[in-house]
Amino acid sequence: MDIVFIEDLRIETVIGIYDWERKIRQVVALDLEMAFDNTRPAASDKIEDTLDYKAVSKRLIAFVEASHFELVETLAEHCARIVREEFGVSWLRLKLSKPGAVRGSRAVGVRIERGRRPE
Repeated sequence: MDIVFIEDLRIETVIGIYDWERKIRQVVALDLEMAFDNTRPAASDKIEDTLDYKAVSKRLIAFVEASHFELVETLAEHCARIVREEFGVSWLRLKLSKPGAVRGSRAVGVRIERGRRPE
């Protein structure tokens, strides 16, 4: 199985359960691993045969910037659904971090896997 990945995609959004968090924008960071058979694009050398990580990134940036969720779990689930449904990804692992959310930690968040992992 081949993996197309995006690491540390940082996006500002409204996220959190506390009143003060609902009034500010905070940074979240996304790491994505997406299953994709890269043999065709490797042979053709054409962008239209790839899983276009720039298109995935732009779509997630637009969605996350406009979102207003309380929980990182909810935001992660919506991001995973977008990637799977709009980009035809059969399996993904998504890590959504909220840097600086807990004093003394670099980041907190969730890691989810969706779909069936190809072998």
